[in-house]
Amino acid sequence: MESPLDYLKERANDDWLIGYDSRKFIDIAEQLFNQLTPLANSENKPKILLAEREPIQFIASFIASCAAGCPVFICNPNWVKHEWQQVFDLVQPDLIWGDCPYFLTFPSCRDKNRVPATINNWIMIPTGGSSGQIRFAIHTWETLMASVQGFRQYFQINQVNSFCVLPLYHVSGLMQFMRSFTSEGRLAIVPFKELEASEKCEIEPSEFFLSLVPTQLQRLLQNPELTAWLSRFQTVLLGGAPAWIELLEEARRHSIRLAPTYGMTETASQIATLKPESFLNGTNNCGQILPHAKVTICSSSSEILEINQVGTVTIKSGSLALGYYPEKFPSQQHFQVDDLGFIDEQVNLNIIGRSSNKIITGGENVFPSEVEAAIQATGLVADVCVIGLPDSHWGQIVTAVYVPSKSDISTYTLQIEIEDKLSKFKRPKYWVRVETLPRNAQGKVNREQLQKIAYSRVF
Repeated sequence: MESPLDYLKERANDDWLIGYDSRKFIDIAEQLFNQLTPLANSENKPKILLAEREPIQFIASFIASCAAGCPVFICNPNWVKHEWQQVFDLVQPDLIWGDCPYFLTFPSCRDKNRVPATINNWIMIPTGGSSGQIRFAIHTWETLMASVQGFRQYFQINQVNSFCVLPLYHVSGLMQFMRSFTSEGRLAIVPFKELEASEKCEIEPSEFFLSLVPTQLQRLLQNPELTAWLSRFQTVLLGGAPAWIELLEEARRHSIRLAPTYGMTETASQIATLKPESFLNGTNNCGQILPHAKVTICSSSSEILEINQVGTVTIKSGSLALGYYPEKFPSQQHFQVDDLGFIDEQVNLNIIGRSSNKIITGGENVFPSEVEAAIQATGLVADVCVIGLPDSHWGQIVTAVYVPSKSDISTYTLQIEIEDKLSKFKRPKYWVRVETLPRNAQGKVNREQLQKIAYSRVF
């Protein structure tokens, strides 16, 4: 397998970064690599916190770190002080590249008890659970490249051209760079806000992959000019959160070549993707498993289930993370996630919700993602999260905590809008109106905090 340095040399004379100076990227990466080389020759290579805001500086710093074999921790420059404190306490970095406004307020980063050299060559990608605790999934150049190769094989494509509007410090943005950089493809990096303002930069969309999350797709579809532009893309990957049926149907009406995906930070982005042709023909699941991964559906007793049987999603993949820093996973062959789903007759993966978020009300199972999708589809909320509150009679009560899209929207209006979309036991009995939902830096709702807010409002 080629190393980061090999790819850097191969791309030295390519003009592949759209809207940026490709030569500048090479120069910065080489300069940083040369700075690291003396330090990287030591037994314990310096731990680098990477929090660059500027895209070229970010990708050049990332490649230099990987080429030098230094452990690099990818960070979100927008983290607040207590999040940065978590990271500093966990990592105790030697070098900080980028914007960490609280660096001088923290005590010395260095610990006399250095982490052993076994972490050399590790690439740490941030992931946050619903509690808001930041963790880093441990990847390597090899796990990221396994994802790239699986993607290219699945789509039967040599060069991957990417139009990236997602943050590079998220796995979804980082892997777009990795695919283009290592496949001799082209890469455009445009902040989503600029895209919304129709600042698209000049490309031929039919030659590019675009990646979006559902709320981004919804916002772009509100602009006829951008909707027409989206319909010209070779493939529009859609992931990050469940998409509601009405959104998928609207995209299909506009002949947008959508490819809903399933994946996570721990798998270096998607391991299942629906092909655009299948989507346009009316399919609404996650599609087939990519060649570099294997997915089985298991029962609570770890038995492998048959076609159409719902169970826990279990993954084996060359792109699977080694663990969560600083601990590696046990030498297990499979990674069991919190998602429940099934594999259908066409060998497509169908996800129905998260096991830990499941609400049991009156003996019935309710999956929040389904209820949230129905509420989102009304267009009457800017944000929503569905949780279960304890109840002595029902066990749990389905509760919607929402941010209305307009101030005059009432709970009654929302109840009427979803009446014919959900069975009665799935409809929220409690509705809690808030100004914002508590989310962590990765955009995931802090469910513990939300439970407290909802409980205080209802009881």
